[in-house]
Parts: sequence; C-alpha cells; structure tokens
Amino acid sequence: MRAAVLQLNAQGTSSTKLYNYVRIAHKQGVKVLLLGEYILNPFFKELQSMSQAMIKEQSHQQSEVLKELSTTYNMTIVAPLIIEKKKKLYKTIAKFAPSSTSYYQQQILINYNHWNEEKFFDNEVKALESPFIFNIHGFKFAIMNGFELHFDEVFSRLSSKNIDCILLPSVSTFDSFERWKSLICSRAFTHNCYILRANRIGEYKDKDETWQFYGDSLLASPNGEVLEHLGNREELMIVDMEHSQAVQARRFWGFKEAINKRNIIS
Repeated sequence: MRAAVLQLNAQGTSSTKLYNYVRIAHKQGVKVLLLGEYILNPFFKELQSMSQAMIKEQSHQQSEVLKELSTTYNMTIVAPLIIEKKKKLYKTIAKFAPSSTSYYQQQILINYNHWNEEKFFDNEVKALESPFIFNIHGFKFAIMNGFELHFDEVFSRLSSKNIDCILLPSVSTFDSFERWKSLICSRAFTHNCYILRANRIGEYKDKDETWQFYGDSLLASPNGEVLEHLGNREELMIVDMEHSQAVQARRFWGFKEAINKRNIIS
C-alpha cells in the first residue's frame, strides 16, 4: 500500500498547493493521502475570532476541492475539517473517497486551560466508539485524532479489528516531538500496526507565547520502529506499507493471542 503525508501550514481558502501535491502523489502511485490538523482551517485559537458563516464557507470550499481531487485522481484523502451544523461547530476528520465522503467526529478533545477545544467545539461527550475504519485493496486503515492516541480505552475499541495502519493527523507543538515519537512507536509496537502521523508546520502567536508547530510527520512500523520522518518544512512524504508485515508482527509477538486465551477462560 502506497500512502503519503502532506506536511503543510494552514492553507486558508487557497487550494493551489493541494492541487500541485495531489498531482505529484498521483504520479507516484499514492492511494491514500493524509493531512495534519488545522490545515484546511485555521488553528482553533484563530477560529475563535471568526464568524461561523466564514468557517462554514471556508470548510465548504476546501471540501469541494478535495472531493474533486479524490475523484479526478482516484485517491482517498483524509483530512481534519471543522463542520458547521445548525449553528454548532464540530471537529471532525473527513475521508474523501472517489465515490463518497465520510466523517469521523473526534471523540476526545483537548480540555486544558490554555488549549480548550472541548469547550469551543460542540462534539458530544458520550461513550467511546470505535475509530473510523475503512479498507482499500485488503489493507485496513483506522482514523484516529492525535490527542486520542493517549487513551487506552480508544485502542480497546480496535483490539479485535486487525488494523494494518492507523492514520493519525495531529497539531503537536511546544517542543513535544520526542514524547510524541516515543508514544507513537509504543502504540505501533503494542498493537502491531503501522502508524502514519501527519503533523502541521507553521506557528500561531498570542499575547503570551508562540505556538510553534514543528512537523516531524512520521511512519512507525508494526515493530515500533521509525521507518520514515520529515523535518519542520513543507514536504510530501511517500511511504510503502505491507499487510504481511503487520500480520507477521502480530504472529511473532503474540500479544493478541495471549489476550484471546484469557478471554476464552473468562
């Protein structure tokens, strides 16, 4: 399975770079393209000063562009997107496929004093469900928001799904790259699947500090190793993944088998 990460800054209403990079990815045989958080929309701190009508129009424009690109180039594009419905804003991850569009509503949002998405957005707080799952040519993907990677309970919803790759859009900042790299590799190893992480670049400045988004998009293997990664610049990273590698890792380490034995006993 050939996939790609497009590491960008926020694009506003512009779509020129999206067109150019999708054409390049198509020529390289990419089937799935992943974007980081707050690329199609501004960072949520900036959204706070925008009207809902403006946010809705911007999201609509970007959706139409990605629908067209997906259909034209027969490519699945996964990208976080803010959706407005009945005067409420929802933080989602959109999957644009050639014949359909689907949305995964983020289940757990950041709720810290300095970064409170849970308060700003209208995503429902409810019992956890499985992250969004889809299949391309026998290769099984799951879509999970970066912040959700921290929670064992989210992963428990995937334990029986035999996922080959988790697509992980993120918006990590504040020099946290070593912690994120360790967390991603640990999750990839304990669940024996690839994790393809897309992190945005650029910065946001408020009166107190600068939020520097550092990139470092990466691919972790089912054995918990970093296979590919980017720096802190605008780049397209193309990666190849094998279903057989995920299967071999699950069989070799036997984590799932050990749990299944005990589930039968109980």
